[in-house]
Amino acid sequence: MLNKESDNIIYSSTVIDFVTVAVRFCTLLENEETVPREKWIDEMLKILPLMYIKASLLPQTVEINDEPPETFVKEEDYVRVAASVSSIMGEEDVYLDVFIEDMKYSERPISAFVSENIADIYQDVRNFVSVYQYGLTDQMNDALLVCKQNFQAYWGQKLINVLRPLHAIFYNGDENDNLLETDLNEEDLWD
Repeated sequence: MLNKESDNIIYSSTVIDFVTVAVRFCTLLENEETVPREKWIDEMLKILPLMYIKASLLPQTVEINDEPPETFVKEEDYVRVAASVSSIMGEEDVYLDVFIEDMKYSERPISAFVSENIADIYQDVRNFVSVYQYGLTDQMNDALLVCKQNFQAYWGQKLINVLRPLHAIFYNGDENDNLLETDLNEEDLWD
């Protein structure tokens, strides 16, 4: 009975919607082409809030396997994504973050990096998407559980934190008097 219930959850429309957005997010970060900073930020400002909404709608599930789901993102993948984002962001990679646990004990602002936050989000989301690519129901169920737990405890806050500096750069930057039109349109985001 649990397997049938798990099938209903892992193939539900809310999960498939999240998978679709997560794949798009990973594809943007795995793109080897050099993208101008303004275009990249514009795309992130569209996909990140959508990913947050879709992740917040993920259903609850229960663990099926004794072993945690396999992880696919290796250290070199994480470093590659972080370095790529850092290169795109340049001097704008660093920002002051007030929602870091250490901030409670500091008299000075704490620096955070867009590249590290994006790479942290990527790591969890890519691991989830990779399990889904194999189509093994029990592992997909457990990957969904881990992704939802990590979203609630970890990368959801990082996603929100990184939106602030991206928004400030995109909408307050001198070089961005004209907002860019990108390949990401409203139909892409809701399909």
